[in-house]
Amino acid sequence: MLLVIPPVVVASFFGKVKGGNFIYRLCSYWADVWFFLVGIRHRNFYESPHDKSKQYIFVANHISYLDAPIIVKTLRQKLRVLGKVEVSKVPLFGFIYRNTVVTVDRSSAAHRANSVRILKSVIRKGISIFIFPEGTFNETGKPLKEFYDGAFRIAIETQTPIKPLLFLDSWHRMHYSSVFSLNPGCSRTVFLKEIPVAGLTVKDLEALKQQVAALMEQKLREYKAGWITEG
Repeated sequence: MLLVIPPVVVASFFGKVKGGNFIYRLCSYWADVWFFLVGIRHRNFYESPHDKSKQYIFVANHISYLDAPIIVKTLRQKLRVLGKVEVSKVPLFGFIYRNTVVTVDRSSAAHRANSVRILKSVIRKGISIFIFPEGTFNETGKPLKEFYDGAFRIAIETQTPIKPLLFLDSWHRMHYSSVFSLNPGCSRTVFLKEIPVAGLTVKDLEALKQQVAALMEQKLREYKAGWITEG
């Protein structure tokens, strides 16, 4: 991380778009090295073809601190992630975080609204976005927590298709109870089929959210996600 700081500082002077794209690529290279050094072997699996040149709103399950580096390891295209504002206060890492992530303070309605405006502007610039619709770690023993509306509202209002992802092994590699639980092994991301939103309106928001949640839950059960303890 210390080695990454100097180029991030330089890139930050080139603006949120050009500089941000460079920093995201840099973080992807960092992830390649870091995963190798800690002994995590990552692979992507595609249930349907994935077009990297196309814009998406990516959504995934959230179960571990490792989910963040898995994002930059998995997605090699222009991207911005919606993340908690609290993480931006972490020394050193927080600086990188602020320059690559759209932060949100869920306790503030005004801050949430501003984050949505930024995400929409990102999409208008041809950049995909990534949102954890659960908002925080799923500690329920169920496949997923209840989803927030944000990702699906933005998808409908910008007419951007949704691409659901499954992070199957982050819970095994680093349990949410402790950052010191990191251990080597496999890491898999599954790309599910694209969910089109063409022609949908905000009246369809709840149905769209439930459609995506049902698909992800079904697939998490099929892949026998390790954190599922309820029937």
